[in-house]
Amino acid sequence: MLTDQEVKDLEVQVKQNRRDIVRMVHHAGSGHPGGSLSAIEALTLLYVKRMRVRVEEPSWPDRDMFFLSKGHCTPAYYTAMASRGYFPREELMTFRDMHTRLQGHPSNAHLPGVDISSGSLGQGLSVCNGAALAARIDGRDARFYCMIGDGEAQEGQIWEASMTAGSRGLDNVCAILDKNDIQLDDYVDNVKSLGDVCAKWRAFGWHVVEVDGHSLRDLDAAFDEAEATKGRPTMIISHTTKGKGVSYMENTAKFHGMAPTDDELETALEELR
Repeated sequence: MLTDQEVKDLEVQVKQNRRDIVRMVHHAGSGHPGGSLSAIEALTLLYVKRMRVRVEEPSWPDRDMFFLSKGHCTPAYYTAMASRGYFPREELMTFRDMHTRLQGHPSNAHLPGVDISSGSLGQGLSVCNGAALAARIDGRDARFYCMIGDGEAQEGQIWEASMTAGSRGLDNVCAILDKNDIQLDDYVDNVKSLGDVCAKWRAFGWHVVEVDGHSLRDLDAAFDEAEATKGRPTMIISHTTKGKGVSYMENTAKFHGMAPTDDELETALEELR
């Protein structure tokens, strides 16, 4: 359970990460701010407080692992990694530059600490399952986290992987559905409705927890519940707002994959002051 001071410190870090997200995308002139801003609480909490890793030894065999299945949301991913100390925060401003380690989609060939090169939607949970099964065979006590987008959950491979995790009872797997209700160019329900996602994942044998994805306390309690759940994987349905924190980016598909202008950047930074 987070203390009051830990919550305050994390809230400061989340606000800083939001500012860095919009700066990075503006600097690059491209990127995905909307889904990064919706996911940043969960990612910051995982990297700063929850995950057992060794920054100085990124390939430590007994580490917890994270798989960003919605691989386009690297601005949030990289700011969370920087918050844990994987690389200097100043390096964030090389995002999408030529020869940078901070590619538009994560690459484990370039950046130590990245556990999967991703971006082709639908594949992350399958890789997460494989790592979790390997840890079980090896007798390693590690946890495996995977973040999925709700638009991404329209992919069939997500449900194949969900069936695998449930049937294998992978209780070392915890997936987070960043449910901001908007995908590339419209609301998820208008493109292909997911229906009752909680009932769906329960039907596949998962323990399901619904939370306010912008509440650090709710998320922390959900991660505690996931660790305490034995015999089945956990899906955290994280209800979020696309573009959270920047008024003109909230609840719109426009900034799914578009950079702010100079004036829009200044407005965003003022709102995130």
